[in-house]
Amino acid sequence: MIIISFLPNPKELSQGKKNYEIGPLYPIKINTEALSSSNASIQSSKILRWNKHTIGSGENTAVLFQRHSLSSRLLHELININSDIKSQLTKLRPGDIMEFGFDENNNLVKIRRILNALETFVVYKTNSGFRSKFNKKALHFQYNYKEAKITSNFWNAGINAGLTGNQIIDLAGIFSWDIDFALDIRKGDQFKILYQEQIVEGEIIGRGHIIAAIFVNQGDTFTAILDNESGQYYNLDGDAMKKAFLRSPIDFRCVTSNFNPHRLHPITGKVEPHRGTDYSAPIGTPIWAAGDGVVQKSSYNNLNGHYVFIRHNYDYITKYLHMERRMVKTGQRVKQGQIIGTLGGTGRVTGPHLHYEFLFKGIHQNARTVKLPQSQSLKDKAKIAFIANAKILLKKLEHYSKLLY
Repeated sequence: MIIISFLPNPKELSQGKKNYEIGPLYPIKINTEALSSSNASIQSSKILRWNKHTIGSGENTAVLFQRHSLSSRLLHELININSDIKSQLTKLRPGDIMEFGFDENNNLVKIRRILNALETFVVYKTNSGFRSKFNKKALHFQYNYKEAKITSNFWNAGINAGLTGNQIIDLAGIFSWDIDFALDIRKGDQFKILYQEQIVEGEIIGRGHIIAAIFVNQGDTFTAILDNESGQYYNLDGDAMKKAFLRSPIDFRCVTSNFNPHRLHPITGKVEPHRGTDYSAPIGTPIWAAGDGVVQKSSYNNLNGHYVFIRHNYDYITKYLHMERRMVKTGQRVKQGQIIGTLGGTGRVTGPHLHYEFLFKGIHQNARTVKLPQSQSLKDKAKIAFIANAKILLKKLEHYSKLLY
């Protein structure tokens, strides 16, 4: 077998053109017209000298320009370019951050107003004058996880676990229809939460919603999952965490006495049923309506002091006694969580507190343990979709629990 190889002569490949060699420098022609634009930012590639200023009380843009040796004529020119520049440069508030960028000749090239962690308003100089734009950064989310066992109180457990104050309040709010955080918390209770963290350019700038949470209280386990469609929390069966009544009409604080029909009255010394719950808190603490309803009575007497009775329907009435101030009137409609007054020490009392009573069909109930009417729960396709997603999120929570603890 004869194999004939037809390979070209290397000299013929050049076709008369000079080959480039390693080492020597060769000129490269650049199309400068393609790189330039009349609206391109001037000197964007050069390093600017930035002056940062935080707006103080009583300061305005004119004062700011004077401090940076900028003329009032320039300010007048800028605010008449467009409505965005006028609004952003003239409506400054104490605490706002302004940044001025100067070139090597000390000419103003850029102004930046930091609106928030995601958005900045920019005024920039071009060949044809100043222009403006809003720069927005992409916001991303990631999951994080915390858990804790309560050894002293709920608040300290949350802080020690690394939760923020807002997260602790949100967690209490999620379970506030099942747990009275002023009365029911015990040593040994525990919680687990899966929550979002907000990420901008690889940096954590804040914390988002609690996605899933488990709270074990006195041996009972409560689970809550966020439904993305409604923004509400439901249990694993799709039943709403929100009930018709709050367990407590006040922020969780120290409690002076519980529901006790055989207790000695602190003033008379006689056995008198204490058909309610007393919440001790600073005078002026807001008091919430436990549920939607109509104010049956808003008045004052020597025994109850300033008091409010709310009828929620034909079966339920809640009572709030010894207020410092009433903020609703008889016949007024109120919503759950609405502030109806402030805590005080009026009437026959030994000290400032809220006395709260819960009645069902005219009979006093222990608000801590009475079964509360359910709010509207998920149904049909929405329920099926939620339950499937809830199982996934609960698995994520357990995964992070094993991964991080």
